[in-house]
Amino acid sequence: MGDSAAESVPLLSVEQVERLYDGSNGGAPTRALASTTFQVHTGEFVCIVGPSGCGKSTLLRMLGGLLQPTRGHVYLQGQELTEPRPEIGYVFQHANLMPWRTVLANVALPLQLQKLRKSEVEERARAAVALVGLEGFEAAYPRQLSGGMAQRAALARTLVHEPELLLLDEPFGALDAITRERMNLELLGIRQSYHYTAVMVTHSISEAAFLADRVLVLSHRPGRVVNEIAITLPKPRTLDLMGSPQFGLLTQQLRSAIDPQTS
Repeated sequence: MGDSAAESVPLLSVEQVERLYDGSNGGAPTRALASTTFQVHTGEFVCIVGPSGCGKSTLLRMLGGLLQPTRGHVYLQGQELTEPRPEIGYVFQHANLMPWRTVLANVALPLQLQKLRKSEVEERARAAVALVGLEGFEAAYPRQLSGGMAQRAALARTLVHEPELLLLDEPFGALDAITRERMNLELLGIRQSYHYTAVMVTHSISEAAFLADRVLVLSHRPGRVVNEIAITLPKPRTLDLMGSPQFGLLTQQLRSAIDPQTS
């Protein structure tokens, strides 16, 4: 009975969250995000889409405890989130690897900061590197990596401390289309081995449809959730799926939800 009660509590709850930014030069405040409410359950992959400037990244930073709501509350496992927590991992658009550290040393950094035993740090860092397909590149430096490899290393650095919630802010936006598709497959493959819960901001409608279990659509600024679309595509997903009529209908549904004028 206790287990059922625990399962009923969402991993993440967002309750009437708003965010205002102070106006420049004493001007009126900018309302970046209007009252927003939604939940994310354990094991879900949720994508957030919407027009440019609608507050997607602002919302994600609040989900990570990096930014506090002006109004409303964010709860992680039933506890209010007021600061970054070790249960949350964050992957940004740019890899931000330390150029003077090797791939293995970059990935190991979060564990070293926890002052774990050296043997445990190396074992877990090597496992994370292998998980993202970078075996053989442990001794490489960031300047020697392609954009996709650098993002894999950044993903490994986030996954190495086994976060329960993975937040991804347009992590593949700077990559070319082919590399981006490969990274999407990598992300789904990693999910088979490491059953994380994820919330991802993306500008790509096809990426959201391919990766997500559910897509939240934000309105123009101030952003608020105006639509929620369940993605019912079969799993495991392959790139061939993108050519199917079902995929085409879903992307059109998402496009219409973001911009009704396209329908």
